[in-house]
Amino acid sequence: MRCVHGQSSPALPAVLAAAAVLTALTASPAEARRRAHHGGGGGYNPPYAAMVVDAKTGRVMHAVNEDALRHPASITKVMTLYLLFEQLERGKMDLDTPLTVSANAARMPPSKLGVRPGSTVTVEEAIKALVTKSANDIACAIGENIAGSEPAFAEMMTRKAHALGMSRTHYANASGLPDSDQITTARDLTILARAIQDRFPKYYRYFQTRSFAFKGRVIGNHNHLLGRIEGVDGIKTGYTRDSGFNLMTSARTGDRHIVAVVLGGKSVASRDNIMAKLVQANLPVAYAGARTSAPVVEVAERPRPAVVAERPVATRTLVASADEDDAVETTNSTGQPLDIAPRGGATPKWRAGAPGAVPASAQAYAPSAAPAFPAPGGKYASRLPTAEPGEARAPAPREAAAPAAKPVTVSPWVIQLGAMDDEGKAKSMLADARQRGGGALAKAAPFTERVTHGGTTLFRARFSGFSEAEAAQDACKALKRNGFTCFATRS
Repeated sequence: MRCVHGQSSPALPAVLAAAAVLTALTASPAEARRRAHHGGGGGYNPPYAAMVVDAKTGRVMHAVNEDALRHPASITKVMTLYLLFEQLERGKMDLDTPLTVSANAARMPPSKLGVRPGSTVTVEEAIKALVTKSANDIACAIGENIAGSEPAFAEMMTRKAHALGMSRTHYANASGLPDSDQITTARDLTILARAIQDRFPKYYRYFQTRSFAFKGRVIGNHNHLLGRIEGVDGIKTGYTRDSGFNLMTSARTGDRHIVAVVLGGKSVASRDNIMAKLVQANLPVAYAGARTSAPVVEVAERPRPAVVAERPVATRTLVASADEDDAVETTNSTGQPLDIAPRGGATPKWRAGAPGAVPASAQAYAPSAAPAFPAPGGKYASRLPTAEPGEARAPAPREAAAPAAKPVTVSPWVIQLGAMDDEGKAKSMLADARQRGGGALAKAAPFTERVTHGGTTLFRARFSGFSEAEAAQDACKALKRNGFTCFATRS
């Protein structure tokens, strides 16, 4: 953890102190909901990151794990609205344009508006439904109406993110529902928080909506800091089990303006308290003169980087909410938390060769010392360096020639860290995870597997050595606490 030009309250480290490891959850859904909101989650400790930026100068005022990969949860919907605002700006839609809700959109899990398949909502109703209710069904409907399908819309979102300079962000859906490919960083989200205000000041005001009436219901905003913390004028909350409690905030008073992002809060109250302290500590010392930084604008769209946590083909497992008001712990028959990553039929069985043998497309290797990952601005990596500005970075050591490795016996369960466009990167990822994973990976065997998706060759980075789902999930949780993205799946 580090703080850049920190102006944070002295009490902040206490707020961020790590809790005990995750424990089995056997409470009823109602009790799980109470725990999720009030922080009684038995040591729930999602990976944390935060960043505060002076919106007038671009100066980083506070940063913790700002380049570490995280799941955005419903903060995803800020990009969904960015693309919807773009349709309004170009005259392709207006606020009264009807958006059709398909059967697919209507099936989205909560949080949702709950409209029937085939019905319509206006663009303005859709905007307010995302800002207040964080409605997953409406987010999907927006994507389908703009791009024809949600996957096509997710590709548009990713391209737009990269055009804005959000180089480590990748979208797989319009809502933020759990998906191993839905990744971002605190730094990238501060770019988005500034960009949506710079590009769409006329429509940004919707993020200040406290409540909205829809078909006889009054729906309140999940952002509890609106109206409670001086200067806060938006913008979006989010939650999934893997992401923790997230919040993107904009605050201004007088001539000062900051944007801030908190990812991985342990509860609504904890996250809100952290954000309140960040705003109260940094807004009074933000720059009060004329703006010196250029508006955040798009550049030529960049090619998509390699996927970090590559998702098994066309499978979407929705076992956690993408919003905090539906934060219910989902458990399996053993009472252990379910991993949100896709599994089951989506992962091909390995049948070639002897039972349990690794397929010909996979390569085992002897891990060497973990090399350093690229500096910020490179392609996706499961863990990024945290050297202070100006601190000398040791050059990445050359990978030693690996001795001939014995064939890996694939266990019933494996964990996957990601899929890279280069086998060396996949091996480096595994070596780094092995070094930092502690006892959880002591008996695990690293291997890479070559796969092809849409004509693109990727190399899966995986660990074998887990006979039970619980052991694989525990190892994955240990890696996540150290900043890695991973999931457990059957072999």
